[in-house]
This record gives sequence, C-alpha cells and structure tokens, in this order.
Amino acid sequence: MVFASASIGYHRFGLGPRSRDLSLLDGDPRTVLLNELDEPDIALLTGGGLLSAAEIITQRHRQDRLPRGYLAAAIRRLTFFVPIDRRVLEAEVRARIDRALIARTGLVERLVTFWMNHFVVETSANGTVRRTAAAFEREAIRPFVLGRFEDMLVAVTRHPAMLSYFNSANSVGPNSVIGRRSGRGCNENHARELLELHTVGVEAGYSQADVSALSKVLTGWSYRGASEDDELAHDYGCFCFTADAHEPGGQQVMDVDYTQTGLDQGEAVLSTLAGHEATARRIAWKLVRHFINDDPAPDIAETIAAIFLESAGDLKACVRMLLLHDKAWGPAVKIKSPSEFLWSALRALDLRTDVAQVARVLSALGQPLWNPNAPNGFPDHADSWLAGNAMTDRLDFAEELAARARVDLDPLALVDAVLGTACSATTREHIAHARSRSQALALLLMSPEFQRR
Repeated sequence: MVFASASIGYHRFGLGPRSRDLSLLDGDPRTVLLNELDEPDIALLTGGGLLSAAEIITQRHRQDRLPRGYLAAAIRRLTFFVPIDRRVLEAEVRARIDRALIARTGLVERLVTFWMNHFVVETSANGTVRRTAAAFEREAIRPFVLGRFEDMLVAVTRHPAMLSYFNSANSVGPNSVIGRRSGRGCNENHARELLELHTVGVEAGYSQADVSALSKVLTGWSYRGASEDDELAHDYGCFCFTADAHEPGGQQVMDVDYTQTGLDQGEAVLSTLAGHEATARRIAWKLVRHFINDDPAPDIAETIAAIFLESAGDLKACVRMLLLHDKAWGPAVKIKSPSEFLWSALRALDLRTDVAQVARVLSALGQPLWNPNAPNGFPDHADSWLAGNAMTDRLDFAEELAARARVDLDPLALVDAVLGTACSATTREHIAHARSRSQALALLLMSPEFQRR
C-alpha cells in the first residue's frame, strides 16, 4: 500500500499517481522528487507539429498574403489547407497530454504550470497571443523552470507573445527618432505589470514615476513583424531592438540610475529587478502558497527567499529547499485546480484523452487553456475552485471517466494505489458500498483525499 507521505508527494507536488505506480515513492518520496529535478532537459517539450513562435508568425503572415476569392478557396482545397490556429492548438495540446500521462511524478510539469501562471499571457487578448501562447511556454518558460529566474525573466520579456499581449512591441520613446517624427509615445502596460506581477510586487513601494521610467527603458523592444510595415523576412517573429524607437538618455527606476544606452539599459534593469529582495520574497511566497497552503507559514517562505538571493535566483535550489522543508509535508489542505484534477484523474484510471476533451473539460471547470482572463493569472486559493457549481461540474467529469474505466479495475485496489493510508475509513467505506463499480470510481475521484493536495 502507498503510504501517506508518498500520496502527498504525488498529489501535492506532482500530477497524481497512476494505478501501476503503486509504491514508487514509498520509503523516501523526497528523493524521487529531487532526482526528477536532475533529469536532463526534463522540462523541454519537442515533437512533430510543434512550431516556434517565429514560424507561427511567419506562416500567419504568409496566409494573410494569400489571394482572396475563388482562386484562394481552390488553392486551399487542393493543398488540404488547415488554418494555422487550429493546427498549432491541436499539436500543442497533444504534446501536453502525452507528457502529463507519461511523466514519472509530474513535478516539473507542475512547475511549468506555476510559472505560466506567474508570467501570464491570455489567448483571448489578440490573434498573435492566441497562436503563440503555447510556443511562449515552450520557449520562454520550460527551458528555465530549473534555471535562473533572471534568464526566464529576460526570455519572457523579449518573447513576441508577451510583447503582443501588452501591446508594447510598437511602444515608442517620445524623444526617439520615430517618436519625434510620428508623435507617438510609450505604452506603460508592460512596465506596470513587470513591476507589479513579474518581479517586486506592489509591496515594494514603487511609484508611477518608476512605471513611466521603465516603460521608456523598454521602448524599442519588439519583434520582426510586429508592425504591418515590416517586410516579410526569414527572421519574422524573432526579437529585435529598434534603436530609433528607444527613448534616449538615462532613467531612474526604484532609486537606481541606469545610464546605459539602448538594449543594455533594459537588460540592466531586468537584472536588478530579478535579484531584488522584494522579488525573492514574492517568488518564495507564491511557491509556498501554490504547493503547500493558501496561508503559508512565514518561516518556510523566508527560507526559500534567502536561497533565492544567495543563489542568484537559482529556481532548482528554491524547489529543492521547498521539498526538503518539513512543513512542506503537512496535511493536504489545498483544493486541486481543474488542470490538476484532470491530469490526476486520468492518471489514476490509466485513461487516454484527446484534444477536444481536454479543452472542453478545462473550460467547463474554469481553467481554459492559456486563457486566465486576467494578467494576474488563475486564482491560487481554495475558495475560487469551490465557487458556484464547481464541484457539480467535477462530479460530471468524474462520472464520465468512471464509465470509461477498464472493467478489470478494482476500486478498492485503486484506493490503495492512489491514496494509500491517506484514505480515511469513511471514504473507504463509501467506496466499498457503492452501488456499482463506476459509482465507486467516481466516489474515489470526488473524495476529499483525492480532491485535496
């Protein structure tokens, strides 16, 4: 039987155990999780049909340049034309289904989800973000989830999905060459959220003057194809710095003077913000809140913040400390998010799924793919996932999966496999006295021990 600590390891830090995993984490669950952090390239996602953001943007512009009318329709029919949006989405979701169902524990996948909810882009924002949000995850998040925070911050800030999301790719310094000629100015959206959400947070006490200065620092940060005037090129969709759009002169952000010029100025600001004490405290608090409980104990967050600062933002070191801290292994109190419930239910029943079901279920449960509908991401506290008809919708999904389960799957044996000694006597009794096998499996998936982590 799986022990309670192993159940915590699977459900709190991973994507939930599969029925065949049984005692994978028994004895020393921390070591198994820690070892996963050292697997080479474990966060990277590759495969057929996965396009880079640059390829997606290039193909989209080529489609936009196709002739209109009857001739265009004939070309599409003869070439089995499929819109880039649909092809991209299907390939991206299929890749994530495969990864979620085969991952040993799923710890690193959970970290990817955490950081995607920190550096938010919304597919509903515009067409460019809709098409490149998944590529943003693969290119700006996954390569850095076990690396340095500063490297991730730079990659995120330069990515076309983020630049398009905040409409900052065409932001122009008012005193720049282009600004003086066109009368255009800065867009402060990106700078504001970079301070408030991506780094130091409002508790750091930055001012509107800091936001304005940072927005000027970021002028000229763009990508090829961001402007309709750009000519089609082989590096369409790639980051570029437009010197003629950059606000000249030094800037002061949060009492630090930046006299660098051009791109160097922005990179210097990002480096300072990435290593700021307020950033360390905020990242540590968010990590603990996400994995442990909604009201984390100050000492564990302070310990992780200290590791963040000592290691120059080494995210693997921060996660290691999280796993090693005794308070990280307390009773399960957090409610699984819709995506956590989806993957853990599929893994528990050893079921496959498809793109349509994943998109449908996550939308129905309130966590649509890459679309949190707010720059601060999906909520990360229990009340949000218990509101309205949330549990009724989860029950519908649980019953749907239970009806598809293998006929040889023994509900009580599955309880031992996926909950073990963490399962209460009351829950076990309810499952044992269910009217049918499918009802027993649905009860397992809806039990407090399965819904909490």
